[in-house]
This record gives sequence, C-alpha cells and structure tokens, in this order.
Amino acid sequence: MLFDILNHYSIEEAYISDINSELIATYKTIRDNVDPLVNKLQNYQEEHLSLNEEDRKEYYLSNRKTYNEQIVSECPSELEIAALFIYLNKTCFNGLYRVNSKGQFNVPSGVYKNPLICDADNLVSVSEKLQNVTIVNAGFKESRDFIDENTFVYFDPPYRPLTVSSSFTSYTEFSFDDDDQRELAGYVHELSDMGARIAVSNSDPKNVDPDDDFFDELYSFAKVHRVQANRMINSKGSGRGKISEILVTNYDCPEDGKISLDQYP
Repeated sequence: MLFDILNHYSIEEAYISDINSELIATYKTIRDNVDPLVNKLQNYQEEHLSLNEEDRKEYYLSNRKTYNEQIVSECPSELEIAALFIYLNKTCFNGLYRVNSKGQFNVPSGVYKNPLICDADNLVSVSEKLQNVTIVNAGFKESRDFIDENTFVYFDPPYRPLTVSSSFTSYTEFSFDDDDQRELAGYVHELSDMGARIAVSNSDPKNVDPDDDFFDELYSFAKVHRVQANRMINSKGSGRGKISEILVTNYDCPEDGKISLDQYP
C-alpha cells in the first residue's frame, strides 16, 4: 500500500509502524544503510548458491540460529538483523514469517534452485522511496499524534484466523485476538470521527461460516466491502488462489476494492 501510494501520489508526509521490531529494523536499514546491506546480501547469495541442497539446509539453519541470537542480543546489529531477515525470507519455506512463543523465528528452509537473495536494484529503489518516511516500531495507537482530518490511514492487522488450524502462524510472540480486533475497531471509529479517511483489511469469516458477522457488526459504523484476494501461502497448492477478504472503509470504495486518493484533499 505504501509503495503504491508513493509511486502514484505526491505525499507531504508518510508514517509507517509495526510491532515487529525486526521488520522495522529492516526497513530502517534499507532507508539509511542500503549499500552495506546490499554487500551483505550479495555475500549470503554467493555462499548459499555455491552449496548443494543438503548443505544449503545446514547453512540456512546456521543463519537462522544467528538471527535468533541477534534479536535477543543486548546490542543487536540492525544491519545484521536486516540482512538475515531478508536472507531467511528468500530461502525459507514459502516465504513465511512465523515465530514461537519466545519470539524465535522457526520456519524451516525451503527448496529453491536459484533464489534471488540480493535484489540490489530493487533495494536501492526502495531506499530512495523511504527517504521521507517516518518508520516506527510501535503499536497502532502510537499513530494518534500523526493523524488529522488530512490523513489517509491504512491498517493491516494480523488477520483473524478462519479456522483453528490456520492460527499457527504467529507474526510476533504477541497474539492478536478478537479483543484486539475490537480495540482496533474502536480506534478506527475514533479516527473516523476526527475526519481521517481510513481503510482496514482483514480475513472474511464468511469463507467458512456464512453466518459469522463478526466484522460486519464490529464495523457497522463504516462500510464493509468483500473483495477477491490471492492466497499465496498454504501447505497445499490447491489451497492457494482466490479467496474473499474484507476491506473496511469510512468512504465509498469501488467494487474491485481499489483505493484512489485522487479526490482526497
């Protein structure tokens, strides 16, 4: 969403935040320290590609261990965390990000013939786009002072699990349950009353239970749109493809769910 907006509109100020400190460290490193990051990733790519399949798994596990040691270190290196974050994302199973209750990344290695671990051109382009973006490691409520009636706000919270088995993917060591979804909806209501234009994405429980009106009731003060989205991660190929998701807005939105700021002051 951020990069689509930055590519199509002239924005005076932009603010992004997330509670995943490693993700935020990665974005900050790309913005502020992209050349050393590219060098590290090039080294990871050369070493990884030089190994056979079995040795790649061992190399992956070694780097995963180092990553988990870094994120609990008293003096973590943001550059090292960012390089390993990207390396693991490019070489783990299905590009999945999942941690256990201790906050340790625990996704097994994937099997890829020639993964692009260092996309230098793209990293440099992203760095240029992020130069005037405020990047914060914080929860959604910390954004309050940044928002007024001239702000467009997009929330992409951890999706509500559609089934019990689908909740195995933890994004951080902290859960985001139905009470948190309710708290977010209350915050959205508050910002909406301030005049901000808001969009929120989430899963659509009606995919598995047509009578589940959780989000319809939660966002009764706004508009709940149902749009088709691609599901990219599933243990079975047959489970990937189009699925209904919800897009909540406090303004009119096209049926295809595309958001335009052309008429936004």
